[in-house]
Amino acid sequence: MDKSTVLGFFGGIGVVTFAVLYEGAVGIYISMHAFIIVFGGGFCAVLYATPMDVFIGSWKAMIKAFKNNDFDTGKLIVLMAELATIARKDGLMALEGREMPHKFVQRGLQLLIDGADEASLTAQLKDELTGMKARHQLKQESIKAWVELGRAYGMIGTLIGLVAMMGNMSDPQLVAKGMATALLGTLYGAIVANTFFGPMAGKLKNNTAREVAYCEVAIEALRGIARSETPRNITDKLVARLPGPQREAILAAA
Repeated sequence: MDKSTVLGFFGGIGVVTFAVLYEGAVGIYISMHAFIIVFGGGFCAVLYATPMDVFIGSWKAMIKAFKNNDFDTGKLIVLMAELATIARKDGLMALEGREMPHKFVQRGLQLLIDGADEASLTAQLKDELTGMKARHQLKQESIKAWVELGRAYGMIGTLIGLVAMMGNMSDPQLVAKGMATALLGTLYGAIVANTFFGPMAGKLKNNTAREVAYCEVAIEALRGIARSETPRNITDKLVARLPGPQREAILAAA
């Protein structure tokens, strides 16, 4: 599990829950009317705004965000230097059957083993990387739609509650019910946007950036192997992408 996602997600829910329980009157924060407007309306609006496969894929992406994503470029650089050593000594076929830490790297290595030259290898991997970024962006846009539409439906709930309240000023019970819908609609909309989907969209965008950087390192390393560059040359080129301490550690061990 990805610790930061789990701690942040459930920590945010915990803070809101604590604030509700602190006063001891949980019932005043519950309005099925407001809940249906915000969550039900938001769900339908996001579904309306995105294709079905993207909508379903966005939920799968959110689930994956809780899993640990190991995009450690330092480890990848060390691994690719090892592969370069084997390829120079025993040929590319000696790399056959090796398991790679990422399917993109696995795909690139297999292309290399199958005889792809540097130009075709680079072109195909960059096309695949572009496609991956596009797929991720579509899902992230679907999640970000919840942020705007959740707030919008919170405002709709507020307006509905105010209309109901103003239309029943003579009945204190209906006035109170309308006021609850009005205030809780805004509250639920803010929770949807700022506790659930806003941070999740940001997390997935960050994960994509890290994965893209990881894949770009793999492309450059595989290009070096295709040119039969020395492992040291490959390492020297790629460590420039790393933070100082990690860079020094890899160069010292090379």
